[in-house]
Amino acid sequence: MIKSMTGFGRCELADESRKLTVEMKAVNHRYLDVSIKMPKKLNFFESAIRNLLKQYIQRGKVDVFITYEDYTENKLALHYNHELAGEYVDYIARMAEEFHLENDLTAQRLARFPEVLTMEEQTLDEKQLWEFLEQAIKNAGEQLVASRIAEGENLKKDLLAKLEVMLELVDQIEARAPQIQEEYRAKLTAKVEELLTDVHIDEGRLATEITIFADKICTDEELVRLRSHISGTMDTLTEGDSIGRKLDFIAQEMNREANTILSKANDLMVSNIAIELKTDIEKVREQIQNIE
Repeated sequence: MIKSMTGFGRCELADESRKLTVEMKAVNHRYLDVSIKMPKKLNFFESAIRNLLKQYIQRGKVDVFITYEDYTENKLALHYNHELAGEYVDYIARMAEEFHLENDLTAQRLARFPEVLTMEEQTLDEKQLWEFLEQAIKNAGEQLVASRIAEGENLKKDLLAKLEVMLELVDQIEARAPQIQEEYRAKLTAKVEELLTDVHIDEGRLATEITIFADKICTDEELVRLRSHISGTMDTLTEGDSIGRKLDFIAQEMNREANTILSKANDLMVSNIAIELKTDIEKVREQIQNIE
């Protein structure tokens, strides 16, 4: 199967304490380019996220949007500093004894002393949070791949149809070649007869001129290579996998052959067919840009 570089994936996970949403949007790009937007508290996982995404995407510009809601953020834990409280008690007892003061310390008063009781945010469990985030990214990544495969199949059908048309155009150019030679022979014969009235035409010389002309406009090699490139593209589309770069290279070669055919064309019909062929090749190249 082939994959388009265009796709979308989304996953939302939630439990009693949090909600996490991951969205991925991908478009075509020459290389893999990943942009991630997420809350600062998740920045620690950026490297792991990028490595995970490589399991699903080889090429394309991918924008990843992550939102995270922690329902426990405003929940604080009360912390009791036992050692510090003990020091307060010891020092107050010493002060009372040293200065002959009444020691009226109570637990309630002790609790008000600095740092004896403090409010602290609950510690973030990074391992548990990563497992939660990892699952969301995997689910979104699978959706993204599924959408790219579906779009890839549509691209494959469209490309195969265009390639079939291109093969028909190649057939038309091949069929036209012998006709061009016969038409040139007839024109050359008529011209010689007009210039050399009542003079016998040298068939050997005429055959040589026709051979030189035929060799000059011959596109047999270009047509063979072009047909081979078209067939190779069809085979590659059937093979699937990450084939975008390979297909782009083949399309460049097809365009080169079509340019040579057009430059050699000494016939209006062949020129028109070659122009149509170049137009179809360009359409194929545009579609190939969307394949991973």
